[in-house]
Amino acid sequence: MKVYVFPGQGAQFPGMGKELFDGSQIARNRFSQANEILGFDIAKIMLEGSEEELRQTKVTQPAIFLHSTLLAEVLGTDFMPDAVAGHSLGEFSALVANGCLSFEDGLKLVFARALAMQKACESTPSTMAAILGLEDALVEQICQQISGVVVPANYNCPGQLVISGSIPAVEEACKLLTEAGAKRALMLQVGGAFHSPLMEPAREELASAIESTAFAHPRCPIYQNVNAKAVTDPVEIKQHLLSQLTAPVLWTQTMLAMEKAGLTEVIEVGPGKVLQGLFKKINRDLNTSSASIG
Repeated sequence: MKVYVFPGQGAQFPGMGKELFDGSQIARNRFSQANEILGFDIAKIMLEGSEEELRQTKVTQPAIFLHSTLLAEVLGTDFMPDAVAGHSLGEFSALVANGCLSFEDGLKLVFARALAMQKACESTPSTMAAILGLEDALVEQICQQISGVVVPANYNCPGQLVISGSIPAVEEACKLLTEAGAKRALMLQVGGAFHSPLMEPAREELASAIESTAFAHPRCPIYQNVNAKAVTDPVEIKQHLLSQLTAPVLWTQTMLAMEKAGLTEVIEVGPGKVLQGLFKKINRDLNTSSASIG
């Protein structure tokens, strides 16, 4: 089974998309279209902007989405997935690539999502932290003992779980998890508590946008973040996409489910190689690569 995977927030870098812009008229046309939809020159920021400019949520999310979806589109007939998956934001890229969402609708939803998440972050100071070297069950157990809001948010790979919540609760969790034997408990430089109950205002704001968007039957299944299962029903895909804002990203579980289904090859579509590295954590012999137009 050949699976194409799409990265999420954090994969951005200055100059991202330059090879697409320089090498493909299709991509240049899409960049122009994106500038019109978003109301600002995202192509200029991606190609010439600083790290700081790219770190703004309202820029980061559309930028990664654009890089990923344009790369998949430019691949043309070489893009032949048996299944797709995306990490958090990457799920939107995957749904455009597999034909479930149009490019235009996907970009509008990603921008609406980014703005809603930014607003939720600004209303409640919050953060995330990476916990390395502990069993998931122990991290879950310790988070439950803390009175404030702190929950498992990203199950990235065995031994790497990101927690999310209010700043005091995350700080307390880091202290207790370190005492419990975590190799590292590292506070992350993020805008807020993604994939936690603190994103509920964003989920509510995005609900009407998702409900009013047309979702087609995809050309191949998508393994979704909230249930780590292959899904093809557009109604179910919509529901999971909305739940994703406040639910954890079950990436470890997704990778293991793919392995069980007969995974043979992983191709990462978008900036960076983070997801390939995570797959290597569960199977070092797995065939992984980055999609390329050259």
